[in-house]
Amino acid sequence: MKPEATDLARFALNALSPLDGRYAAKVDRLRPLLSEAGFMRHRVQVEVTWLVALSNAQLAGLTPFSPTTQAWLTTLVAGFTDEDAARIKAIEAVTNHDVKAVEYWLKEQLAAASEAVATELQAASEFIHFACTSEDINNTSHGLMIKAARDEVLVPILRTLRERLVALAHEHADVAMMSRTHGQPASPTTMGKEMANVAARLGRAITRIADVEVLAKMNGAVGNYNAHRIAYPDTDWEGLSRAVVEQHLGLVFNPYTIQIEPHDWMAELFDAIARANAIVLDLDHDIWGYISLGYFGQRTKAGEIGSSTMPHKVNPIDFENSEGNLGLANATLRHLSEKLPISRWQRDLTDSTVLRNVGVAFGYCLVAYDSCLKGLNKLELQAGRIAADLDSAWEVLAEPVQTVMRRHGVENPYEQLKALTRGTGISREALQAFITTLAIPAGERDRLLALTPATYLGDAARLARAII
Repeated sequence: MKPEATDLARFALNALSPLDGRYAAKVDRLRPLLSEAGFMRHRVQVEVTWLVALSNAQLAGLTPFSPTTQAWLTTLVAGFTDEDAARIKAIEAVTNHDVKAVEYWLKEQLAAASEAVATELQAASEFIHFACTSEDINNTSHGLMIKAARDEVLVPILRTLRERLVALAHEHADVAMMSRTHGQPASPTTMGKEMANVAARLGRAITRIADVEVLAKMNGAVGNYNAHRIAYPDTDWEGLSRAVVEQHLGLVFNPYTIQIEPHDWMAELFDAIARANAIVLDLDHDIWGYISLGYFGQRTKAGEIGSSTMPHKVNPIDFENSEGNLGLANATLRHLSEKLPISRWQRDLTDSTVLRNVGVAFGYCLVAYDSCLKGLNKLELQAGRIAADLDSAWEVLAEPVQTVMRRHGVENPYEQLKALTRGTGISREALQAFITTLAIPAGERDRLLALTPATYLGDAARLARAII
């Protein structure tokens, strides 16, 4: 094993969080976006964007940067490395202020720039972080980070999960299955329709997640452009700030804030994700139950162990893993959504430390979705077991029989079927013998006699095939 590989393995074995240990590979997609280094890179992006916007506004003391200088500044973001993040961290060790450390790092980069851009950048050095409060940089950075994590990681895997459910809905649209309401035999459905139900719910939840507007502000220490206006009273600072937030950063401008952007959009997003997680959790429970009933088997893999003492077992571990991680995700998401919109007066710092755990919440989401999807891809329908279970429950036809009796004016239809079936079940022969005694039209009687639990499906198959 290479030394660097050994170091990584040792780190994983000693990590406090399984997201950086056991599940590290599963959450790698989030690391460039939501890690400390990712946060620093996004801060650099915002600082550079603000500096370029100030130069383009031609404030006294600044002229628009040349294309060469703008391209060089862009490389500070595009070429940002772990070594750059480490240097910022070293500066922070002296300043004890993380945003100021980014500002000083940028000034270092400007001071070391090539001759081709040095003159322009020397004049612009003191306009880095000009009139900004730290939260102008942080809230926009968080917006960029969370938006990217949502759009590039969470929403795509949720859509993949939903697509798998749609495929299962179509594949098993006609597989008749006994429902269980309150755990008891109930009117039949199809396995495909049950998958379609979850796909429809998840589709709505994904839309709500994707539609949350990501708000941001660039308006100074308490949201009033105080420093901006005292330095350049004739500049349209709100217009300039809006342009930076919306046109250059791709976020939605919030004109009314205190020192912090109030984080209401974050609460809305985290609540929407938590609601989607509840749907996936409900699915985990149901599939776990269907595996327990033998409705699904699971494809095995050579070398895998189901139980350390019972060789026959193939446990539904993927759905159990998904369930456990969804619980951790939602506990964090709900704390974030409850805490973040609350700040004492114009600012307190409690949101800062809490926001560093967005990656934790999203990481547990990602592990959970991945586990659920892995489990769904291993399922093997056991049609014989499903059919046998349904054929043993002729009492579920008490509903259609009493409903047809009711239509044709037979007295006390519900009560008659209740006395015949409740708590005891009924055989095919006994139910059909009862049907032959009914004073209903012969055609209706023949239709009921031909009915079986497997054909009493209503529109289940059509609804399953219709989900897209």
